[in-house]
Amino acid sequence: MDVSADALASFAVFARHLNFTRAAEELRISQPALHVKVRKLSETLGRPLYHREGRRLTLTADGEAVARFAREHDERLAHFLSEFAGAPYGRPVVLAAGQGAYLYLLGDTIRGMLADEPTRLRLINCDHRQMLAAVRSGRAHVGVSVLDVLPDDLDALELATFPQVLFVPAGHRLARRRSVRLRDLNGESLVVPPHQRPQRVLLEQGLRSAGTEWTVAVEAEGWPLITHFVTLGVGLAIVNGCVPAPRGLVAKPVTDLPSVTYHVVHQPSATDDARVATLLERFPWPA
Repeated sequence: MDVSADALASFAVFARHLNFTRAAEELRISQPALHVKVRKLSETLGRPLYHREGRRLTLTADGEAVARFAREHDERLAHFLSEFAGAPYGRPVVLAAGQGAYLYLLGDTIRGMLADEPTRLRLINCDHRQMLAAVRSGRAHVGVSVLDVLPDDLDALELATFPQVLFVPAGHRLARRRSVRLRDLNGESLVVPPHQRPQRVLLEQGLRSAGTEWTVAVEAEGWPLITHFVTLGVGLAIVNGCVPAPRGLVAKPVTDLPSVTYHVVHQPSATDDARVATLLERFPWPA
């Protein structure tokens, strides 16, 4: 196979954007020229590297592997050239995580990394599916998220586990309970994530199994907005136990919902990179 370094570098940029227009602009070539590069690389390797899902482009598993190799190749070359020139290697380590992890788990980790060297860390904000794709393709070195199923192709380590809790106003009938069950929410209005979000799916399954009748007060994206609606009196909400209860609300463990575990994921060889090892050392691992 005759695979050029230029083709790999171009595909790495395309894989980062998953958009031909933006990738072509970064590469300073025309969009048709980038289409040709990606198509020829796919033909040379004999595998489709991406596919279209509606209006979105998504890498195939082979595309993720090629993108990861392309980025590793580019990093090795950049590292060699830095050493050859006697200059420090300046590329950052990339962390991908969602809103909850950034807000409630990783603050001290990020502050510590940035205090040592502000250019040493780059962050990607994404959901758990995007996080896995970023780590698999090499776009991110490390990812953090709550996972429904642990990936068998990546190292996955438990970072922190929390119960699911009910946020309820201090004067509510459930506020004096030490804990609650889903059947205790019969007749309540709940602030919930949008449809198809993992937490919404799990919650609806649990409420259905408990025979609980409930209504949607409002759908909201992200724990801060969900919590804000509860403080306004719109409804009650079940959130991850890492979310702090604001003034006027109390948190009651929901005993018939499973605990939530955040995992750190990375490629098996990632810890060979000193930058990644340094980042992992700063994580708030359980004692």
